[in-house]
Amino acid sequence: MEQINETISAIVDNATQHSNKTGKTLKGTTTGLTIAYGALIFMSVIPIFFGSFRSFTRSKKSKDRRIINSSGSHPREILVETMSTKDAMMFPLIASVALFGLYIVIKILSKEYVNLLMACYFFFIGTGCLIPMIEPIIRPIFGAILPKTAYQFLFIQKEDDKKETLNDIEFDYVTLVALVLSAVFNAWYAIKKHWIANNVLGLAFALTGVELLQLNSVKTGCILLGGLFFYDIFWVFGTDVMVTVATSFEVPIKLIFPVDLIEKGISSTNYAMLGLGDIVIPGIYIALLLRFDMSSKTDSKRYFYNGLMAYVVGLIVTVAVLLLFKAAQPALLYLVPACIGSTFVTALAKGQIKELFAYSDEDIQKNSEDSSEKKDN
Repeated sequence: MEQINETISAIVDNATQHSNKTGKTLKGTTTGLTIAYGALIFMSVIPIFFGSFRSFTRSKKSKDRRIINSSGSHPREILVETMSTKDAMMFPLIASVALFGLYIVIKILSKEYVNLLMACYFFFIGTGCLIPMIEPIIRPIFGAILPKTAYQFLFIQKEDDKKETLNDIEFDYVTLVALVLSAVFNAWYAIKKHWIANNVLGLAFALTGVELLQLNSVKTGCILLGGLFFYDIFWVFGTDVMVTVATSFEVPIKLIFPVDLIEKGISSTNYAMLGLGDIVIPGIYIALLLRFDMSSKTDSKRYFYNGLMAYVVGLIVTVAVLLLFKAAQPALLYLVPACIGSTFVTALAKGQIKELFAYSDEDIQKNSEDSSEKKDN
């Protein structure tokens, strides 16, 4: 027992030392800290909730396209990046290499040059991610004014007689207006680095990630979350790599909120933060739970809502431990058991353990295609 206590103390001391080395201590009033972390938790739920439903819609459209494609036509492809079991196993290793690579770059090169390069990259990525968010808002206004002419860019890869659609972009004049507004907003962020602009772009990135990146089964989700559970613990508690990278780049890879908003207003520079990875990774798992709920063809979305509530509880526990030990915390240490645990408890309560682990997006798609072929015959 003493050895366990000594180990825990050593881990906490190590984390505190790394936190003190890589950044200033987060100070604020109880009210300020409550508002800041409450805002971060609220903002983190937004891309997961809406991204999950957008993921389901996109997955359904992708299935419909496959059904049409089996009849011999060549419909417009729906972009969906599905993570296989092998991908899930490799992801923590790839993420570790990328994270440590960024850490080495920070140590070798000037931080200003690295941030300039990253700013240029995120300008284009941010512009693309904001367009789908802006377009639905401005369409009712500009749709009645601008011409309704639409255009299409089709990227096709040819190999012998085979053709594969890599991307298919449709746009009109309203889309171009959204492009201009998105570019102006990203330019404002690049110049001012304002925390509000950072959060708008961060939410857009997280929403896009949850929508486009999909897990094909609960087993794959458990493998991914399990691997990143240990990844997060090692890089936060074992080294200063994670904290150094997170605090060195002035790019929207995290949500931030001022802890002294009441005292200094929106000009504050003392922020609480939450990495986008702690939103997107649990988010794509929760989106999978929604698709599983929808596959049962009932009005119940119990797995989805239980998973979402467990995510919120996990974040609250993360914040409580962070404030208690005054050290950076690996959020996935608490989020992974919460999300996976809620799934198992729900499955046990409903007697669906076997059905849950037998579920696969690919099987649903194959069944849809087979039923479509039978109808055609």
